[in-house]
Amino acid sequence: MKFGVSTFITDQGIAPTALGRAIEERGLDSLFIAEHTHIPAERRSPYPGGGELPEMYYRTLDPFVALSAAAAVTERILLGTGVALVVQRDPITTAKEVASLDLVSGGRVIFGIGVGWNKEEMENHGTDPRTRGRLVDERLRAMRELWTEDKAEFHGEFVDFDPVHSWPKPVQRPHPPIYVGGGERAFPRVAAFGDAWLANSLPPGELGTAIARMRSVAGRDVPVTVYAVSGKPEIIEEYTHLDVERLLLYLPTRPEAETLAHLDRLADAADRFR
Repeated sequence: MKFGVSTFITDQGIAPTALGRAIEERGLDSLFIAEHTHIPAERRSPYPGGGELPEMYYRTLDPFVALSAAAAVTERILLGTGVALVVQRDPITTAKEVASLDLVSGGRVIFGIGVGWNKEEMENHGTDPRTRGRLVDERLRAMRELWTEDKAEFHGEFVDFDPVHSWPKPVQRPHPPIYVGGGERAFPRVAAFGDAWLANSLPPGELGTAIARMRSVAGRDVPVTVYAVSGKPEIIEEYTHLDVERLLLYLPTRPEAETLAHLDRLADAADRFR
C-alpha cells in the first residue's frame, strides 16, 4: 500500500516548500491539498464534519500556487489537488494551470476533483448548485479536449468555445490522472472520467461495500485512494485488508515545528505497513 498526506495549506501553517521537502524526506509518496476560494460569512450549507467550520477552510492557499512551490523543491512526490472545485473554476484557465504544473513538476500531477458542498461559495462564482454535477462533467470533458487536441473546441450546455490553441500540453499523456472525489452520487463520474476514486474519509467498515458498488457502476477495477485517514496504526491496519491503492494520512494545519513532529509520527505509522 502507498502512503501520502492530505492537508490544508494556509497562511498560518507550514509553508508548502518546507512541507513538500519534509514529505519527500520521510518516504511518503504524495501531497494532496484542499481548495476553497473563500467562505461566505453567512452560510446555509452545514459543515459536513459537524459543528463550526474550521478557520482553515477560508485561509487555504491557491492549490496550484502551493503545489508549484512544493514541486520546485522536490523530485519524487506526487502533487495532488484534494479536491479542486471544478464547479467554481473556468475550464480553460484550469486546464492551463494543471498542464503548467504537470510541466514544471516533470509529470507529477494528480488532478483530484469534486463538486463541493458549500452552495453559497459556488453561488458567488455564478454557479447554480442545482446543476453543479452536469457543469462539472462538462468542464472535465472540455479540459480533456484542451489537453489532448492541437485545436480544441467544445460546444455544450455550459461550456462553449470554437477551435483554440492552448499550451502547454501536460507531460503525462493523454493527461494527468483524474481522481474523482465524492460518494455514491459520484460513481457515474468515476465511470466516465476517473483514473481513481478518491474516497473521502470513508471508514474501513463501509469502504469495502462502497468499492464493490463503485466498480459495478464503473464496469472496471478502478483504483481507490482514501482521503484524510487517521494515522493510528490500528485504523491503518483495517484498511490494509481492503483493495485500496493508497491512504492519504491527514495532517493538521500547524506551524512548522508541530507539523514536522506530526509528520514523523505519520511516517513511522506508515512504515509498519510498507
